[in-house]
Amino acid sequence: RTNPRTITAEVFHPGCSGGSCPTTVSHRGTDDDKGECKGIGCRSPHRASQKQQQQQQQCVGSGCRTHAGDDGRRDSSPVQATDRAAQFLGELPDFGLDRGAWIQLACDMMPSNEVPSEDALVLQLQLSKGQERFVEALRGQQSEVKELQRLLSEQQGALVNQQREILEQQRRMFDQMEQDRDECLEISDLCRDKQKCINTPGFKCQGMTVRDANSGMCGHGYFYNSEMDECQACSECDGEPVVSPCTLVTDAVCSGSVNDVPALSLSWSGDISLKGPKSQILGQAFPSAQLHIQGRDDMGLVSAEDGQLVLKQHGLVWLDGVLSLGHGCRSFIQVCLRVNHTDGSDGRDLSGIRVEHQERRSLQGVSISGVAEVAPGHLMSLFLRSASHHCNQSSEGLQLYDTSAAMLSLLWLSHDTGAVAMTAQAVVSAHYHTNYRPAFRISSTSDPYVVGLSHDSRGIRFAENGSVRFVFQQALYSMGQACVSDGFQLVAYLNKNGTSTEMFRVFKPGVHYRDTSISLSGAATVSPGDAIGFEILSPAQCNVRFFGDESGISLLSLFWVPAAISSSMTASVANTGLPSGAVRNKPLFFHQTSPQVPQMGLLGKGSPNQKKDFVFGESGTVSVALDLKLIHSCNLVKVTLLRRSDSEGGREAEGLRPVPIAQQVAGQMLEGCQWASLSLRASFQVYNGTAVFFILDCVRGRVNQISHQAGSGVSAVWVAA
Repeated sequence: RTNPRTITAEVFHPGCSGGSCPTTVSHRGTDDDKGECKGIGCRSPHRASQKQQQQQQQCVGSGCRTHAGDDGRRDSSPVQATDRAAQFLGELPDFGLDRGAWIQLACDMMPSNEVPSEDALVLQLQLSKGQERFVEALRGQQSEVKELQRLLSEQQGALVNQQREILEQQRRMFDQMEQDRDECLEISDLCRDKQKCINTPGFKCQGMTVRDANSGMCGHGYFYNSEMDECQACSECDGEPVVSPCTLVTDAVCSGSVNDVPALSLSWSGDISLKGPKSQILGQAFPSAQLHIQGRDDMGLVSAEDGQLVLKQHGLVWLDGVLSLGHGCRSFIQVCLRVNHTDGSDGRDLSGIRVEHQERRSLQGVSISGVAEVAPGHLMSLFLRSASHHCNQSSEGLQLYDTSAAMLSLLWLSHDTGAVAMTAQAVVSAHYHTNYRPAFRISSTSDPYVVGLSHDSRGIRFAENGSVRFVFQQALYSMGQACVSDGFQLVAYLNKNGTSTEMFRVFKPGVHYRDTSISLSGAATVSPGDAIGFEILSPAQCNVRFFGDESGISLLSLFWVPAAISSSMTASVANTGLPSGAVRNKPLFFHQTSPQVPQMGLLGKGSPNQKKDFVFGESGTVSVALDLKLIHSCNLVKVTLLRRSDSEGGREAEGLRPVPIAQQVAGQMLEGCQWASLSLRASFQVYNGTAVFFILDCVRGRVNQISHQAGSGVSAVWVAA
């Protein structure tokens, strides 16, 4: 029989090969066989051992091994593996096979010490590099997936925010629709024809144009929304400070809706009172009395505490005080502006002005100004100081008139503006003079390169373009009746390229054998090399002695702001339309003497308030100074600065009264004087379209004349917000 095929066995028969041998013939190996015994056909152990001995005899070399070595290990040569298997099988009984059928085992084994070929090494290296590239590509894909997930989350967040805004807008629209009023039915004379009025969340006039809106067609409390082409109600700030008021074509802007952008300039205003009942101090004398400052906090700039101003921000501060005083002291009273450090030490006077004694008791208008570089915690205060103890004991020692507007205003400039502050003390002159040009020595300056003294110390020179606001007050003592009749004049000059030009001139009534002081404040535009100087003009038959000390009198104070964020303007009193006679709240008219600037200017022809209103074209902070030289017989004469509410191009909204910003009050003229003077200074915030104007009021008397040639005028400096 033929053994079935297997993977590792083959059947052999003597004398034949392959599977064609007859199955009935069975051969055994015999001793007569001449051929070598192959395979497992050699069953006889004796024959197998003889065969092994022959092989051992034929084997020569170190490759020949015995079946068992000294260490007991078996020979594992692949050449002899087949014979050993055959010997082992021959000793076992047949596994159901014919005795003539034998099995040969062939093992395809690789030696353990065989080294892979070079091709295999190259292939292995290529596979390892390919695996590294695959891992790197996988990591890159993971990073891209993470980035896509991040972008998707951001887009989802933005979408959620947009949906929230849409829902908020829808809620507002629903609220407007539920609380909306029908203006077309409730308000008469809308759109000049009720048939053209269409009710919306506000109301709409058919065929309405921007020109109609500027003419006030929307009415009070409404503004024209050009995008919606309708009139809408002005927003209410609900107690928040108003950054920009509602105008004819723009809505109101509240401080809560403005981005937290650092301010370049701010303003604050407050009131001044005396410590005592009914704003009066009774008694004999007061060596020093503190004026009580009161007001509200504004934008975290200052706070009024214990009658003093506490500064809360770094920067430069310009302070203006407007007071109307009456006193019974035999000598003068000095108003002092003082600044102290946080702990109250190292205090110094920033300014001082003297209020002279008058035989006939009357109110005297006083304006005081000063500048300082401050830090959080610095304290600013106002004091009244008496030169002697001989005050009138039988009547009121001191009286402060309560005006209808703020008596104290403050302009704050950030260091980001690049502004420079300087103070200079006038050199003391003990000699009598007729005309006097003071020389100065610098007391303090925040930048000596930009602002310094001229070569002769009689002028303040500037190294860069900019706008400047200054004040100079000089204490003096005069003798002679000519001093009373003619008075004194203080002139400010601007020197350009060696040529001096008069900028401002103020008048001060004179006194005889008394102390007094004269003060001038103004604003101007300066260029590199320009210088500002001063001169005091006295009557020929008048002997004057000028004084100076550390109490703030005879002091020059100024601040300079770069031209990129500032501008200035000057105007003189117009010679036509001057109020005279029984004047009751009559407006003052002016003529602009400085070049036109986009930030502010005097209204020209074509406006109902021409030559009367000063209109501002950009938001910012303004410091204004007004001086008047006049003849009057009034018991009280008042000059007031007012702001028009909701003004646009100098036009006041219907039904609203102007708001007073500042007011100065003076009493009767001194006996023997030909002229009287009045000064008003204030700082305030302005916006695009803000308009201000001045009015004059005479109580129980008449205004006879106002000088328009010299001694009367207005100046202003504007700083960006």
